[in-house]
Amino acid sequence: QVGHEPLPPTIGRNVLGRKVLYLPGFFTYARHIVEVDGKRGLFRGLTPRLISSTLSTITRESVKKAFPLEDMEHVSNKDDVKTSLRKVVRETSHEMMMQCVSRVVSHPLHVISMRCMVQFIGREVKYSGVFSAIGRIFKEEGILGFFVGLVPHILGDVIFLWCCNLLAHFINTYAVDDNFSQASVIRSYTKFVMGIAVSMLTYPFLLVGDLMAVNNCGLRAGLPPYAPAFASWIHCWRYLSAQGQLFRGSSLLFRRAPVPAASFPID
Repeated sequence: QVGHEPLPPTIGRNVLGRKVLYLPGFFTYARHIVEVDGKRGLFRGLTPRLISSTLSTITRESVKKAFPLEDMEHVSNKDDVKTSLRKVVRETSHEMMMQCVSRVVSHPLHVISMRCMVQFIGREVKYSGVFSAIGRIFKEEGILGFFVGLVPHILGDVIFLWCCNLLAHFINTYAVDDNFSQASVIRSYTKFVMGIAVSMLTYPFLLVGDLMAVNNCGLRAGLPPYAPAFASWIHCWRYLSAQGQLFRGSSLLFRRAPVPAASFPID
């Protein structure tokens, strides 16, 4: 995500048999990290990430109990589209509220986790523990330092929820016939499939949020030449867009290098 590529790309072939440049994938870089830092290096930032996930789960459950959503009768018939859509809007609004609150509560630990991980690039030890990292961020950046990158993360969450739920609703309502014997089975998988598709489209928000979490924080990963000192997350978005890198880091295995195939000999 931060653009650090310590290993060179390799020449491979695409589905058409043409030669292309591929960047190292997950397993290659995992081996590289083990060679440099040992197996422990694979777990940089794990503690704050686990705390962040735990806080997120606890917060969601607390908000759900504090603001329960009244159950509505299941509606799937086209004659009840308005009622069904109203149900989806209510459920999505409730889910959005839970997600936004949990994101705000857990984001400070996410920032610490990101900074712990990217220290690998500059071999730094500035963020060595959760409590020391909290103290350092508060001292150097104040309260706002814990929430850098929060806005694009929340926007991504909100867009993901509404697009996923509404698309699943309209597909289940208009594309799946109630008379079909496997209609209930298909409907149970629609939201899952839509979630995968929409998550790919909202990935740039995740990328920008993570880059802002480490931007200009004193670590090499957040400074030139890896990234300029972004004035805002919109500045970061525009920079990545101009570079054609809004989806940088979205693939773990088949990572095609941003270089035209014509730049090297073709057999």
